[in-house]
Amino acid sequence: MSPPFNENVIKLRALIADFIQGRLATKLEKLAADDPKYALLTAQYQYDAWLESAARRVGQIQSVTHTLKAIHPDAKGSNLYVSPGTLTAHPLLGSHDLAGGFQADVVGNAAALDVYKFLKLTDERGNTLLELALADDAALKAALSKDATEAEQWLAAFASLLGSDGALASHPQAKQIYWLTGEDPGNDLHYQVLAPLYASSLAHEVFTRINQHRFGEEAKAAREARRNGHFHETGYCDYPNLAVQKLGGTKPQNISQLNSERGGNNYLLASLPPSWDTSLLSPPLKTDSVFKRFGRRPAVRQTVKALQGFLKAEPPKNLRTRETRFSLTSTLVDELLQFGAEFWELSPGWSQHPDCRLVEEEIFWLDPYRAKSDLDFAERRQQADWPQQIRERFANWLNAQLHKAGLPVGDPEFAQWQKEVKLDDDWRHWLKHLQQELDQLQKELSHD
Repeated sequence: MSPPFNENVIKLRALIADFIQGRLATKLEKLAADDPKYALLTAQYQYDAWLESAARRVGQIQSVTHTLKAIHPDAKGSNLYVSPGTLTAHPLLGSHDLAGGFQADVVGNAAALDVYKFLKLTDERGNTLLELALADDAALKAALSKDATEAEQWLAAFASLLGSDGALASHPQAKQIYWLTGEDPGNDLHYQVLAPLYASSLAHEVFTRINQHRFGEEAKAAREARRNGHFHETGYCDYPNLAVQKLGGTKPQNISQLNSERGGNNYLLASLPPSWDTSLLSPPLKTDSVFKRFGRRPAVRQTVKALQGFLKAEPPKNLRTRETRFSLTSTLVDELLQFGAEFWELSPGWSQHPDCRLVEEEIFWLDPYRAKSDLDFAERRQQADWPQQIRERFANWLNAQLHKAGLPVGDPEFAQWQKEVKLDDDWRHWLKHLQQELDQLQKELSHD
């Protein structure tokens, strides 16, 4: 139930007065009482005087979602406030994904940013003063001034923070893209000029989330669990080759308010071609099986460790637990298929090298293009049930990994598990899923 109107007015006036007095106290803390500036500032920070100044200065700033100065600090074109909820949704990440909540940015005269901080004040109902101004709230209007005309003018001024800063305009130092919309590239009329802006609210959300993933308490706990070989429910995210773009130099506030809150830091995700591990592209010579090399892959080691820890932790028997186990098993099968495909990049026939000691079923799997020039090899490969044998070798390898963690394991087909070990229904579900994954693995290998 909302408080009575008069009570709302009193509380809003108290909220505003506390803010103004807090700003004044910061200004006066280093001044002596007899300093001429002391009296001047005291007069400027009287309730009505400060609000009159704020209503005048609010025109020097603008609330935006897309900024121009982040592209070039000297550009003086238009900035835009576009509510994410009004944007067309599409599969790619964009500002439309912020429809559930976002932080608006502020651009303009940095000396007037205190007005924005004032408008971000929140009443006990959870509404900001800006939201109340936009709603033409009668209680806020009465709290601003006892003079109805003055209060109306001030409220309208504060509500104008979301308005446009005039006619839309670009600038010579802004980015411009000539996009061909017609059929004739030689005809200037067949182009549309695009002036992209910096999606400041989106950039701030990305920055905030990456920092949570890198430095948040949950992420720290997950990394600590990994170092100690323990299971952790959430895991953590890494961002390889993350770059930081500094905007605004020593004065990030000259770019925007959110840029200032980030200290001028803006994250750039790596956009690079794959960096191939050359060790995986060398023929697997002088070894009787590639599964040792497979087990050394970082992604495989990490997944096996997670699976071992998860199974040993005896997590609760619920849908989330089951899906986690299934996901880890599926990841290992996917890694095996990717691992095998990487050897297909080698020159066909590499397995004919005298130092190749692999069992024949692994040669059939890893050197399939040898069959194009070696007819005897092609015939043996065609007649052999090598996908089934690879499936069994993978199952043996996985058994060995689980055995290292002290988990109950049986033969490659897991037929003995239910005979030798007293399994509950939850384990049986996982074994059934693993059997299905092995069936799918065999099917995928058969269609290389």
